[in-house]
Amino acid sequence: MSQETAFTGKRVLLDSGATVGPATIYVDSAGKVARIESEYRPDGASLDAGDKLLMPGIVDGHVHINQPGRTQWEGVVTASHSAAAGGVTTIVDMPLNCIPSTVTVGAYRQKRESFQKGMWVDVGTWGGVVPGNALDLAPMLDAGARGFKCFLCDSGVDEFPPVNEEQLRAAMVELKKKNGLIMFHAEMDTGATVDAAKNPIEYNTFLDSRPPNMEVKAIDLVIQMCREFAPHVPCHIVHLSAADALPAIRAAKAEGLPLTVETCFHYLSISSEDIPSRSTEYKCCPPIRGKENRDKLWDAVLDGTIDFIVSDHSPCTPDLKLHPCCGGKIAADSVEGDFVKAWGGIASVGIGLPLLWTEGQKRGLSFQDIVRLICERTAVHSGLRDRKGKIAVGLDADFVVWSPEEENKITADKLHFRNKLTPYKERVCKGAVHQTVVRGSVVYDVTKTTDDDKWENKFSKHALGQWLETPIARSN
Repeated sequence: MSQETAFTGKRVLLDSGATVGPATIYVDSAGKVARIESEYRPDGASLDAGDKLLMPGIVDGHVHINQPGRTQWEGVVTASHSAAAGGVTTIVDMPLNCIPSTVTVGAYRQKRESFQKGMWVDVGTWGGVVPGNALDLAPMLDAGARGFKCFLCDSGVDEFPPVNEEQLRAAMVELKKKNGLIMFHAEMDTGATVDAAKNPIEYNTFLDSRPPNMEVKAIDLVIQMCREFAPHVPCHIVHLSAADALPAIRAAKAEGLPLTVETCFHYLSISSEDIPSRSTEYKCCPPIRGKENRDKLWDAVLDGTIDFIVSDHSPCTPDLKLHPCCGGKIAADSVEGDFVKAWGGIASVGIGLPLLWTEGQKRGLSFQDIVRLICERTAVHSGLRDRKGKIAVGLDADFVVWSPEEENKITADKLHFRNKLTPYKERVCKGAVHQTVVRGSVVYDVTKTTDDDKWENKFSKHALGQWLETPIARSN
């Protein structure tokens, strides 16, 4: 008992099936939840949330950290700082945009080594499926990769080429031996091209070149392959944008196929009609679509067709966005704000909670829904069900303390990722994070306004995150 630390609050939500109420959570010296009492006990508590909401730490299963190799785009220190400031206690890195791509055990180990001493939250990684690496997949799972991602179209970087159906099948044969998860960037070529007669600084010029049928075609193939390898290879669709694919997804789920689907904060909080000219910070692939499409995605979130929500934090330097923000330099042969040529990706790790809460309140989203969508289900998806996603005895003591009622303007000083170019700058939301706790240690605290030997710029002085390579725990 003497080695326990206590975290208490008047409004505590332990999991998506619980009610909000007073609780005190006792954490052991290993950073695990030791016991929970249904009472508010501020005396002697290490952290007193008071009237703020204390809930499980967020698990963001789709983040591009870009380390090693492209740390001018991002890096583990800035990415994990941004995560911590937004109540995200676990991030799972994608296998591309880093160099080398995480497609071999050697590349996996290189990434793991590069992350040491730079993680303010817990971090894991996905591996990648590319042409010719099918025999590398099982060894990467054994090493600690949480699963694998592939592209069915050009990825945007030469070192991570797409796979065709034959290459995909070869990979899934190997994954079947391990019940390994495979994830799909689900767009395929349908012959759509950019209309050269249209102005490239207008968003619709780009949008029209990535029509919904690119996603529909790819998702039809995903479902076909999922059926062929069911139940041994769970399949996952990343960053669903096109609501036109929802009927096929609903039918596949009704069939009992092991298929899951995510969407992203930007598809739920932005509509294409609201994107200004030259504002390439909004560009991503698949693209943000219209309001009607957005409403249908929300319906799918609320009815459970879409399983969970992630950031898909995919930053780059402003010059690649052809944007003058933040010191961006635009080449003489380029056009400022050219949506067609700009890099596609939205910077957003750590911003998701207020975005989701602000938009979700309009649609009846509850605190329990929030926990289900960005904590519990993302933990299960990442193979971390036995450690993350809920506040329960034996699990990691990962918490976020936030004020749902507080107005929160997303200003530049609140952006902790490396390049501050994001469509959310100056956006006014509801909900502000006050503290973030990773395995019983406070890593971010808005009250720490003075730097000392333990705190710097509201973050713990020392990186307290860990690399996650524990055995996969995905099944419910």
